[in-house]
Amino acid sequence: MTARKPLSLTVPEPEVRPGDQPDFSRVKIPRAGAIRRPPVDEDPENMRDLAFGIIRVLDREGQAVGPWAPDLDGDALLAGLRNMMTLRAYDARMLLAQRQGKTSFYMQHLGEEAISCGFQTVLEPGDMNFPTYRQAGLLVTAGYPLVQMMCQVYSNDGDSARGRQLPVFYSSKEHGFFSISGNLATQYIQAVGWAMGSAISGDSKIAAAWIGDGSTAESDFHAALVFASTYKAPVVLNIVNNQWAISTFQGIARGGSGTFAARGHGFGIPALRVDGNDYLAVQAVGHWAAERARLNLGPTLVEYVTYRVGGHSTSDDPSAYRPKQESDAWPLGDPILRLKTHLIGLGLWSEERHVQAEAEILESVIVAQKEAEAIGTLNSGRRPSPRDMFLDVYAEMPPHLVEQRQQAGY
Repeated sequence: MTARKPLSLTVPEPEVRPGDQPDFSRVKIPRAGAIRRPPVDEDPENMRDLAFGIIRVLDREGQAVGPWAPDLDGDALLAGLRNMMTLRAYDARMLLAQRQGKTSFYMQHLGEEAISCGFQTVLEPGDMNFPTYRQAGLLVTAGYPLVQMMCQVYSNDGDSARGRQLPVFYSSKEHGFFSISGNLATQYIQAVGWAMGSAISGDSKIAAAWIGDGSTAESDFHAALVFASTYKAPVVLNIVNNQWAISTFQGIARGGSGTFAARGHGFGIPALRVDGNDYLAVQAVGHWAAERARLNLGPTLVEYVTYRVGGHSTSDDPSAYRPKQESDAWPLGDPILRLKTHLIGLGLWSEERHVQAEAEILESVIVAQKEAEAIGTLNSGRRPSPRDMFLDVYAEMPPHLVEQRQQAGY
């Protein structure tokens, strides 16, 4: 009998490491306007091709082309640009605050602003997002006050979560933003359950689930697809593919085996891929998917192809696992610059107006920051009372917690 070699496991490796030349040749980018737009009620079996291309609206010159180009007026486009610029300025100030020791932790959205800011425009009051930690643009676009966001980051006495969540784990029912959970992927199945509840109650509200490429390896992701497809839940299933999980590339989540969007095919869910750095494409695809849910046609899986420019968090050093210049090589560009170019081409914007807007937005963010810091930061000012840790869990507090609260002096 022939001797067999010992068994071994295969551990996927990224194509490039620090010091190597960045290479995105694997990302096949069709020209803007080349991907067809199916009717909103098209049978999923007839649109399987859309899970393999990338829906793009803005071409290299900043012009909106093709069947997905949305009919947005100038005010809506300008509002989208300002929302993305606000999120980026907010990010920069909060990152600096963390480096100054005013908060323990922060996570940037750099390079991904178009996804959350664009998608929020297709939602209606009462709809509910189940986000991860890189969708603060949903709140910015929905009009959630920056001061309240900052108070949550600082965990001060103005924090609506009363210091019981990690920084950037925002929550606002009024703004359709479900509490963020640090347990990755749990929000996906929760979004499907919420959507099912809406349908069971005869309501008209839809849910939006959010997940990163790395977290699609979690079992909750697959369970969510089972329930969403079986019961045709009114939910948009969003996957933000920013190429990197915490410090591992997408191949660890089997990203190299095909597209993340194509995972919807095994469940009969219509699936699309979109240029996540194209504000107009994000808005158009989001509107298509949301309308499908509102027409009781069931879920849609959307993969946003983008790139995480910054570290995973302030606890992460991406230079340890990817080339420093990799973000500069990302072929889909900067979402803010692309929308700015489009608006300049329409005659609605200019380089001078953009510089002025950057200064105005930064000033408004600094004003909000000063107001939040006047309440308190990690190391100074007013903080939530320890008494609050006993609240908001039970309608009637059980005796053992009453006893513990009394022992703590509250």
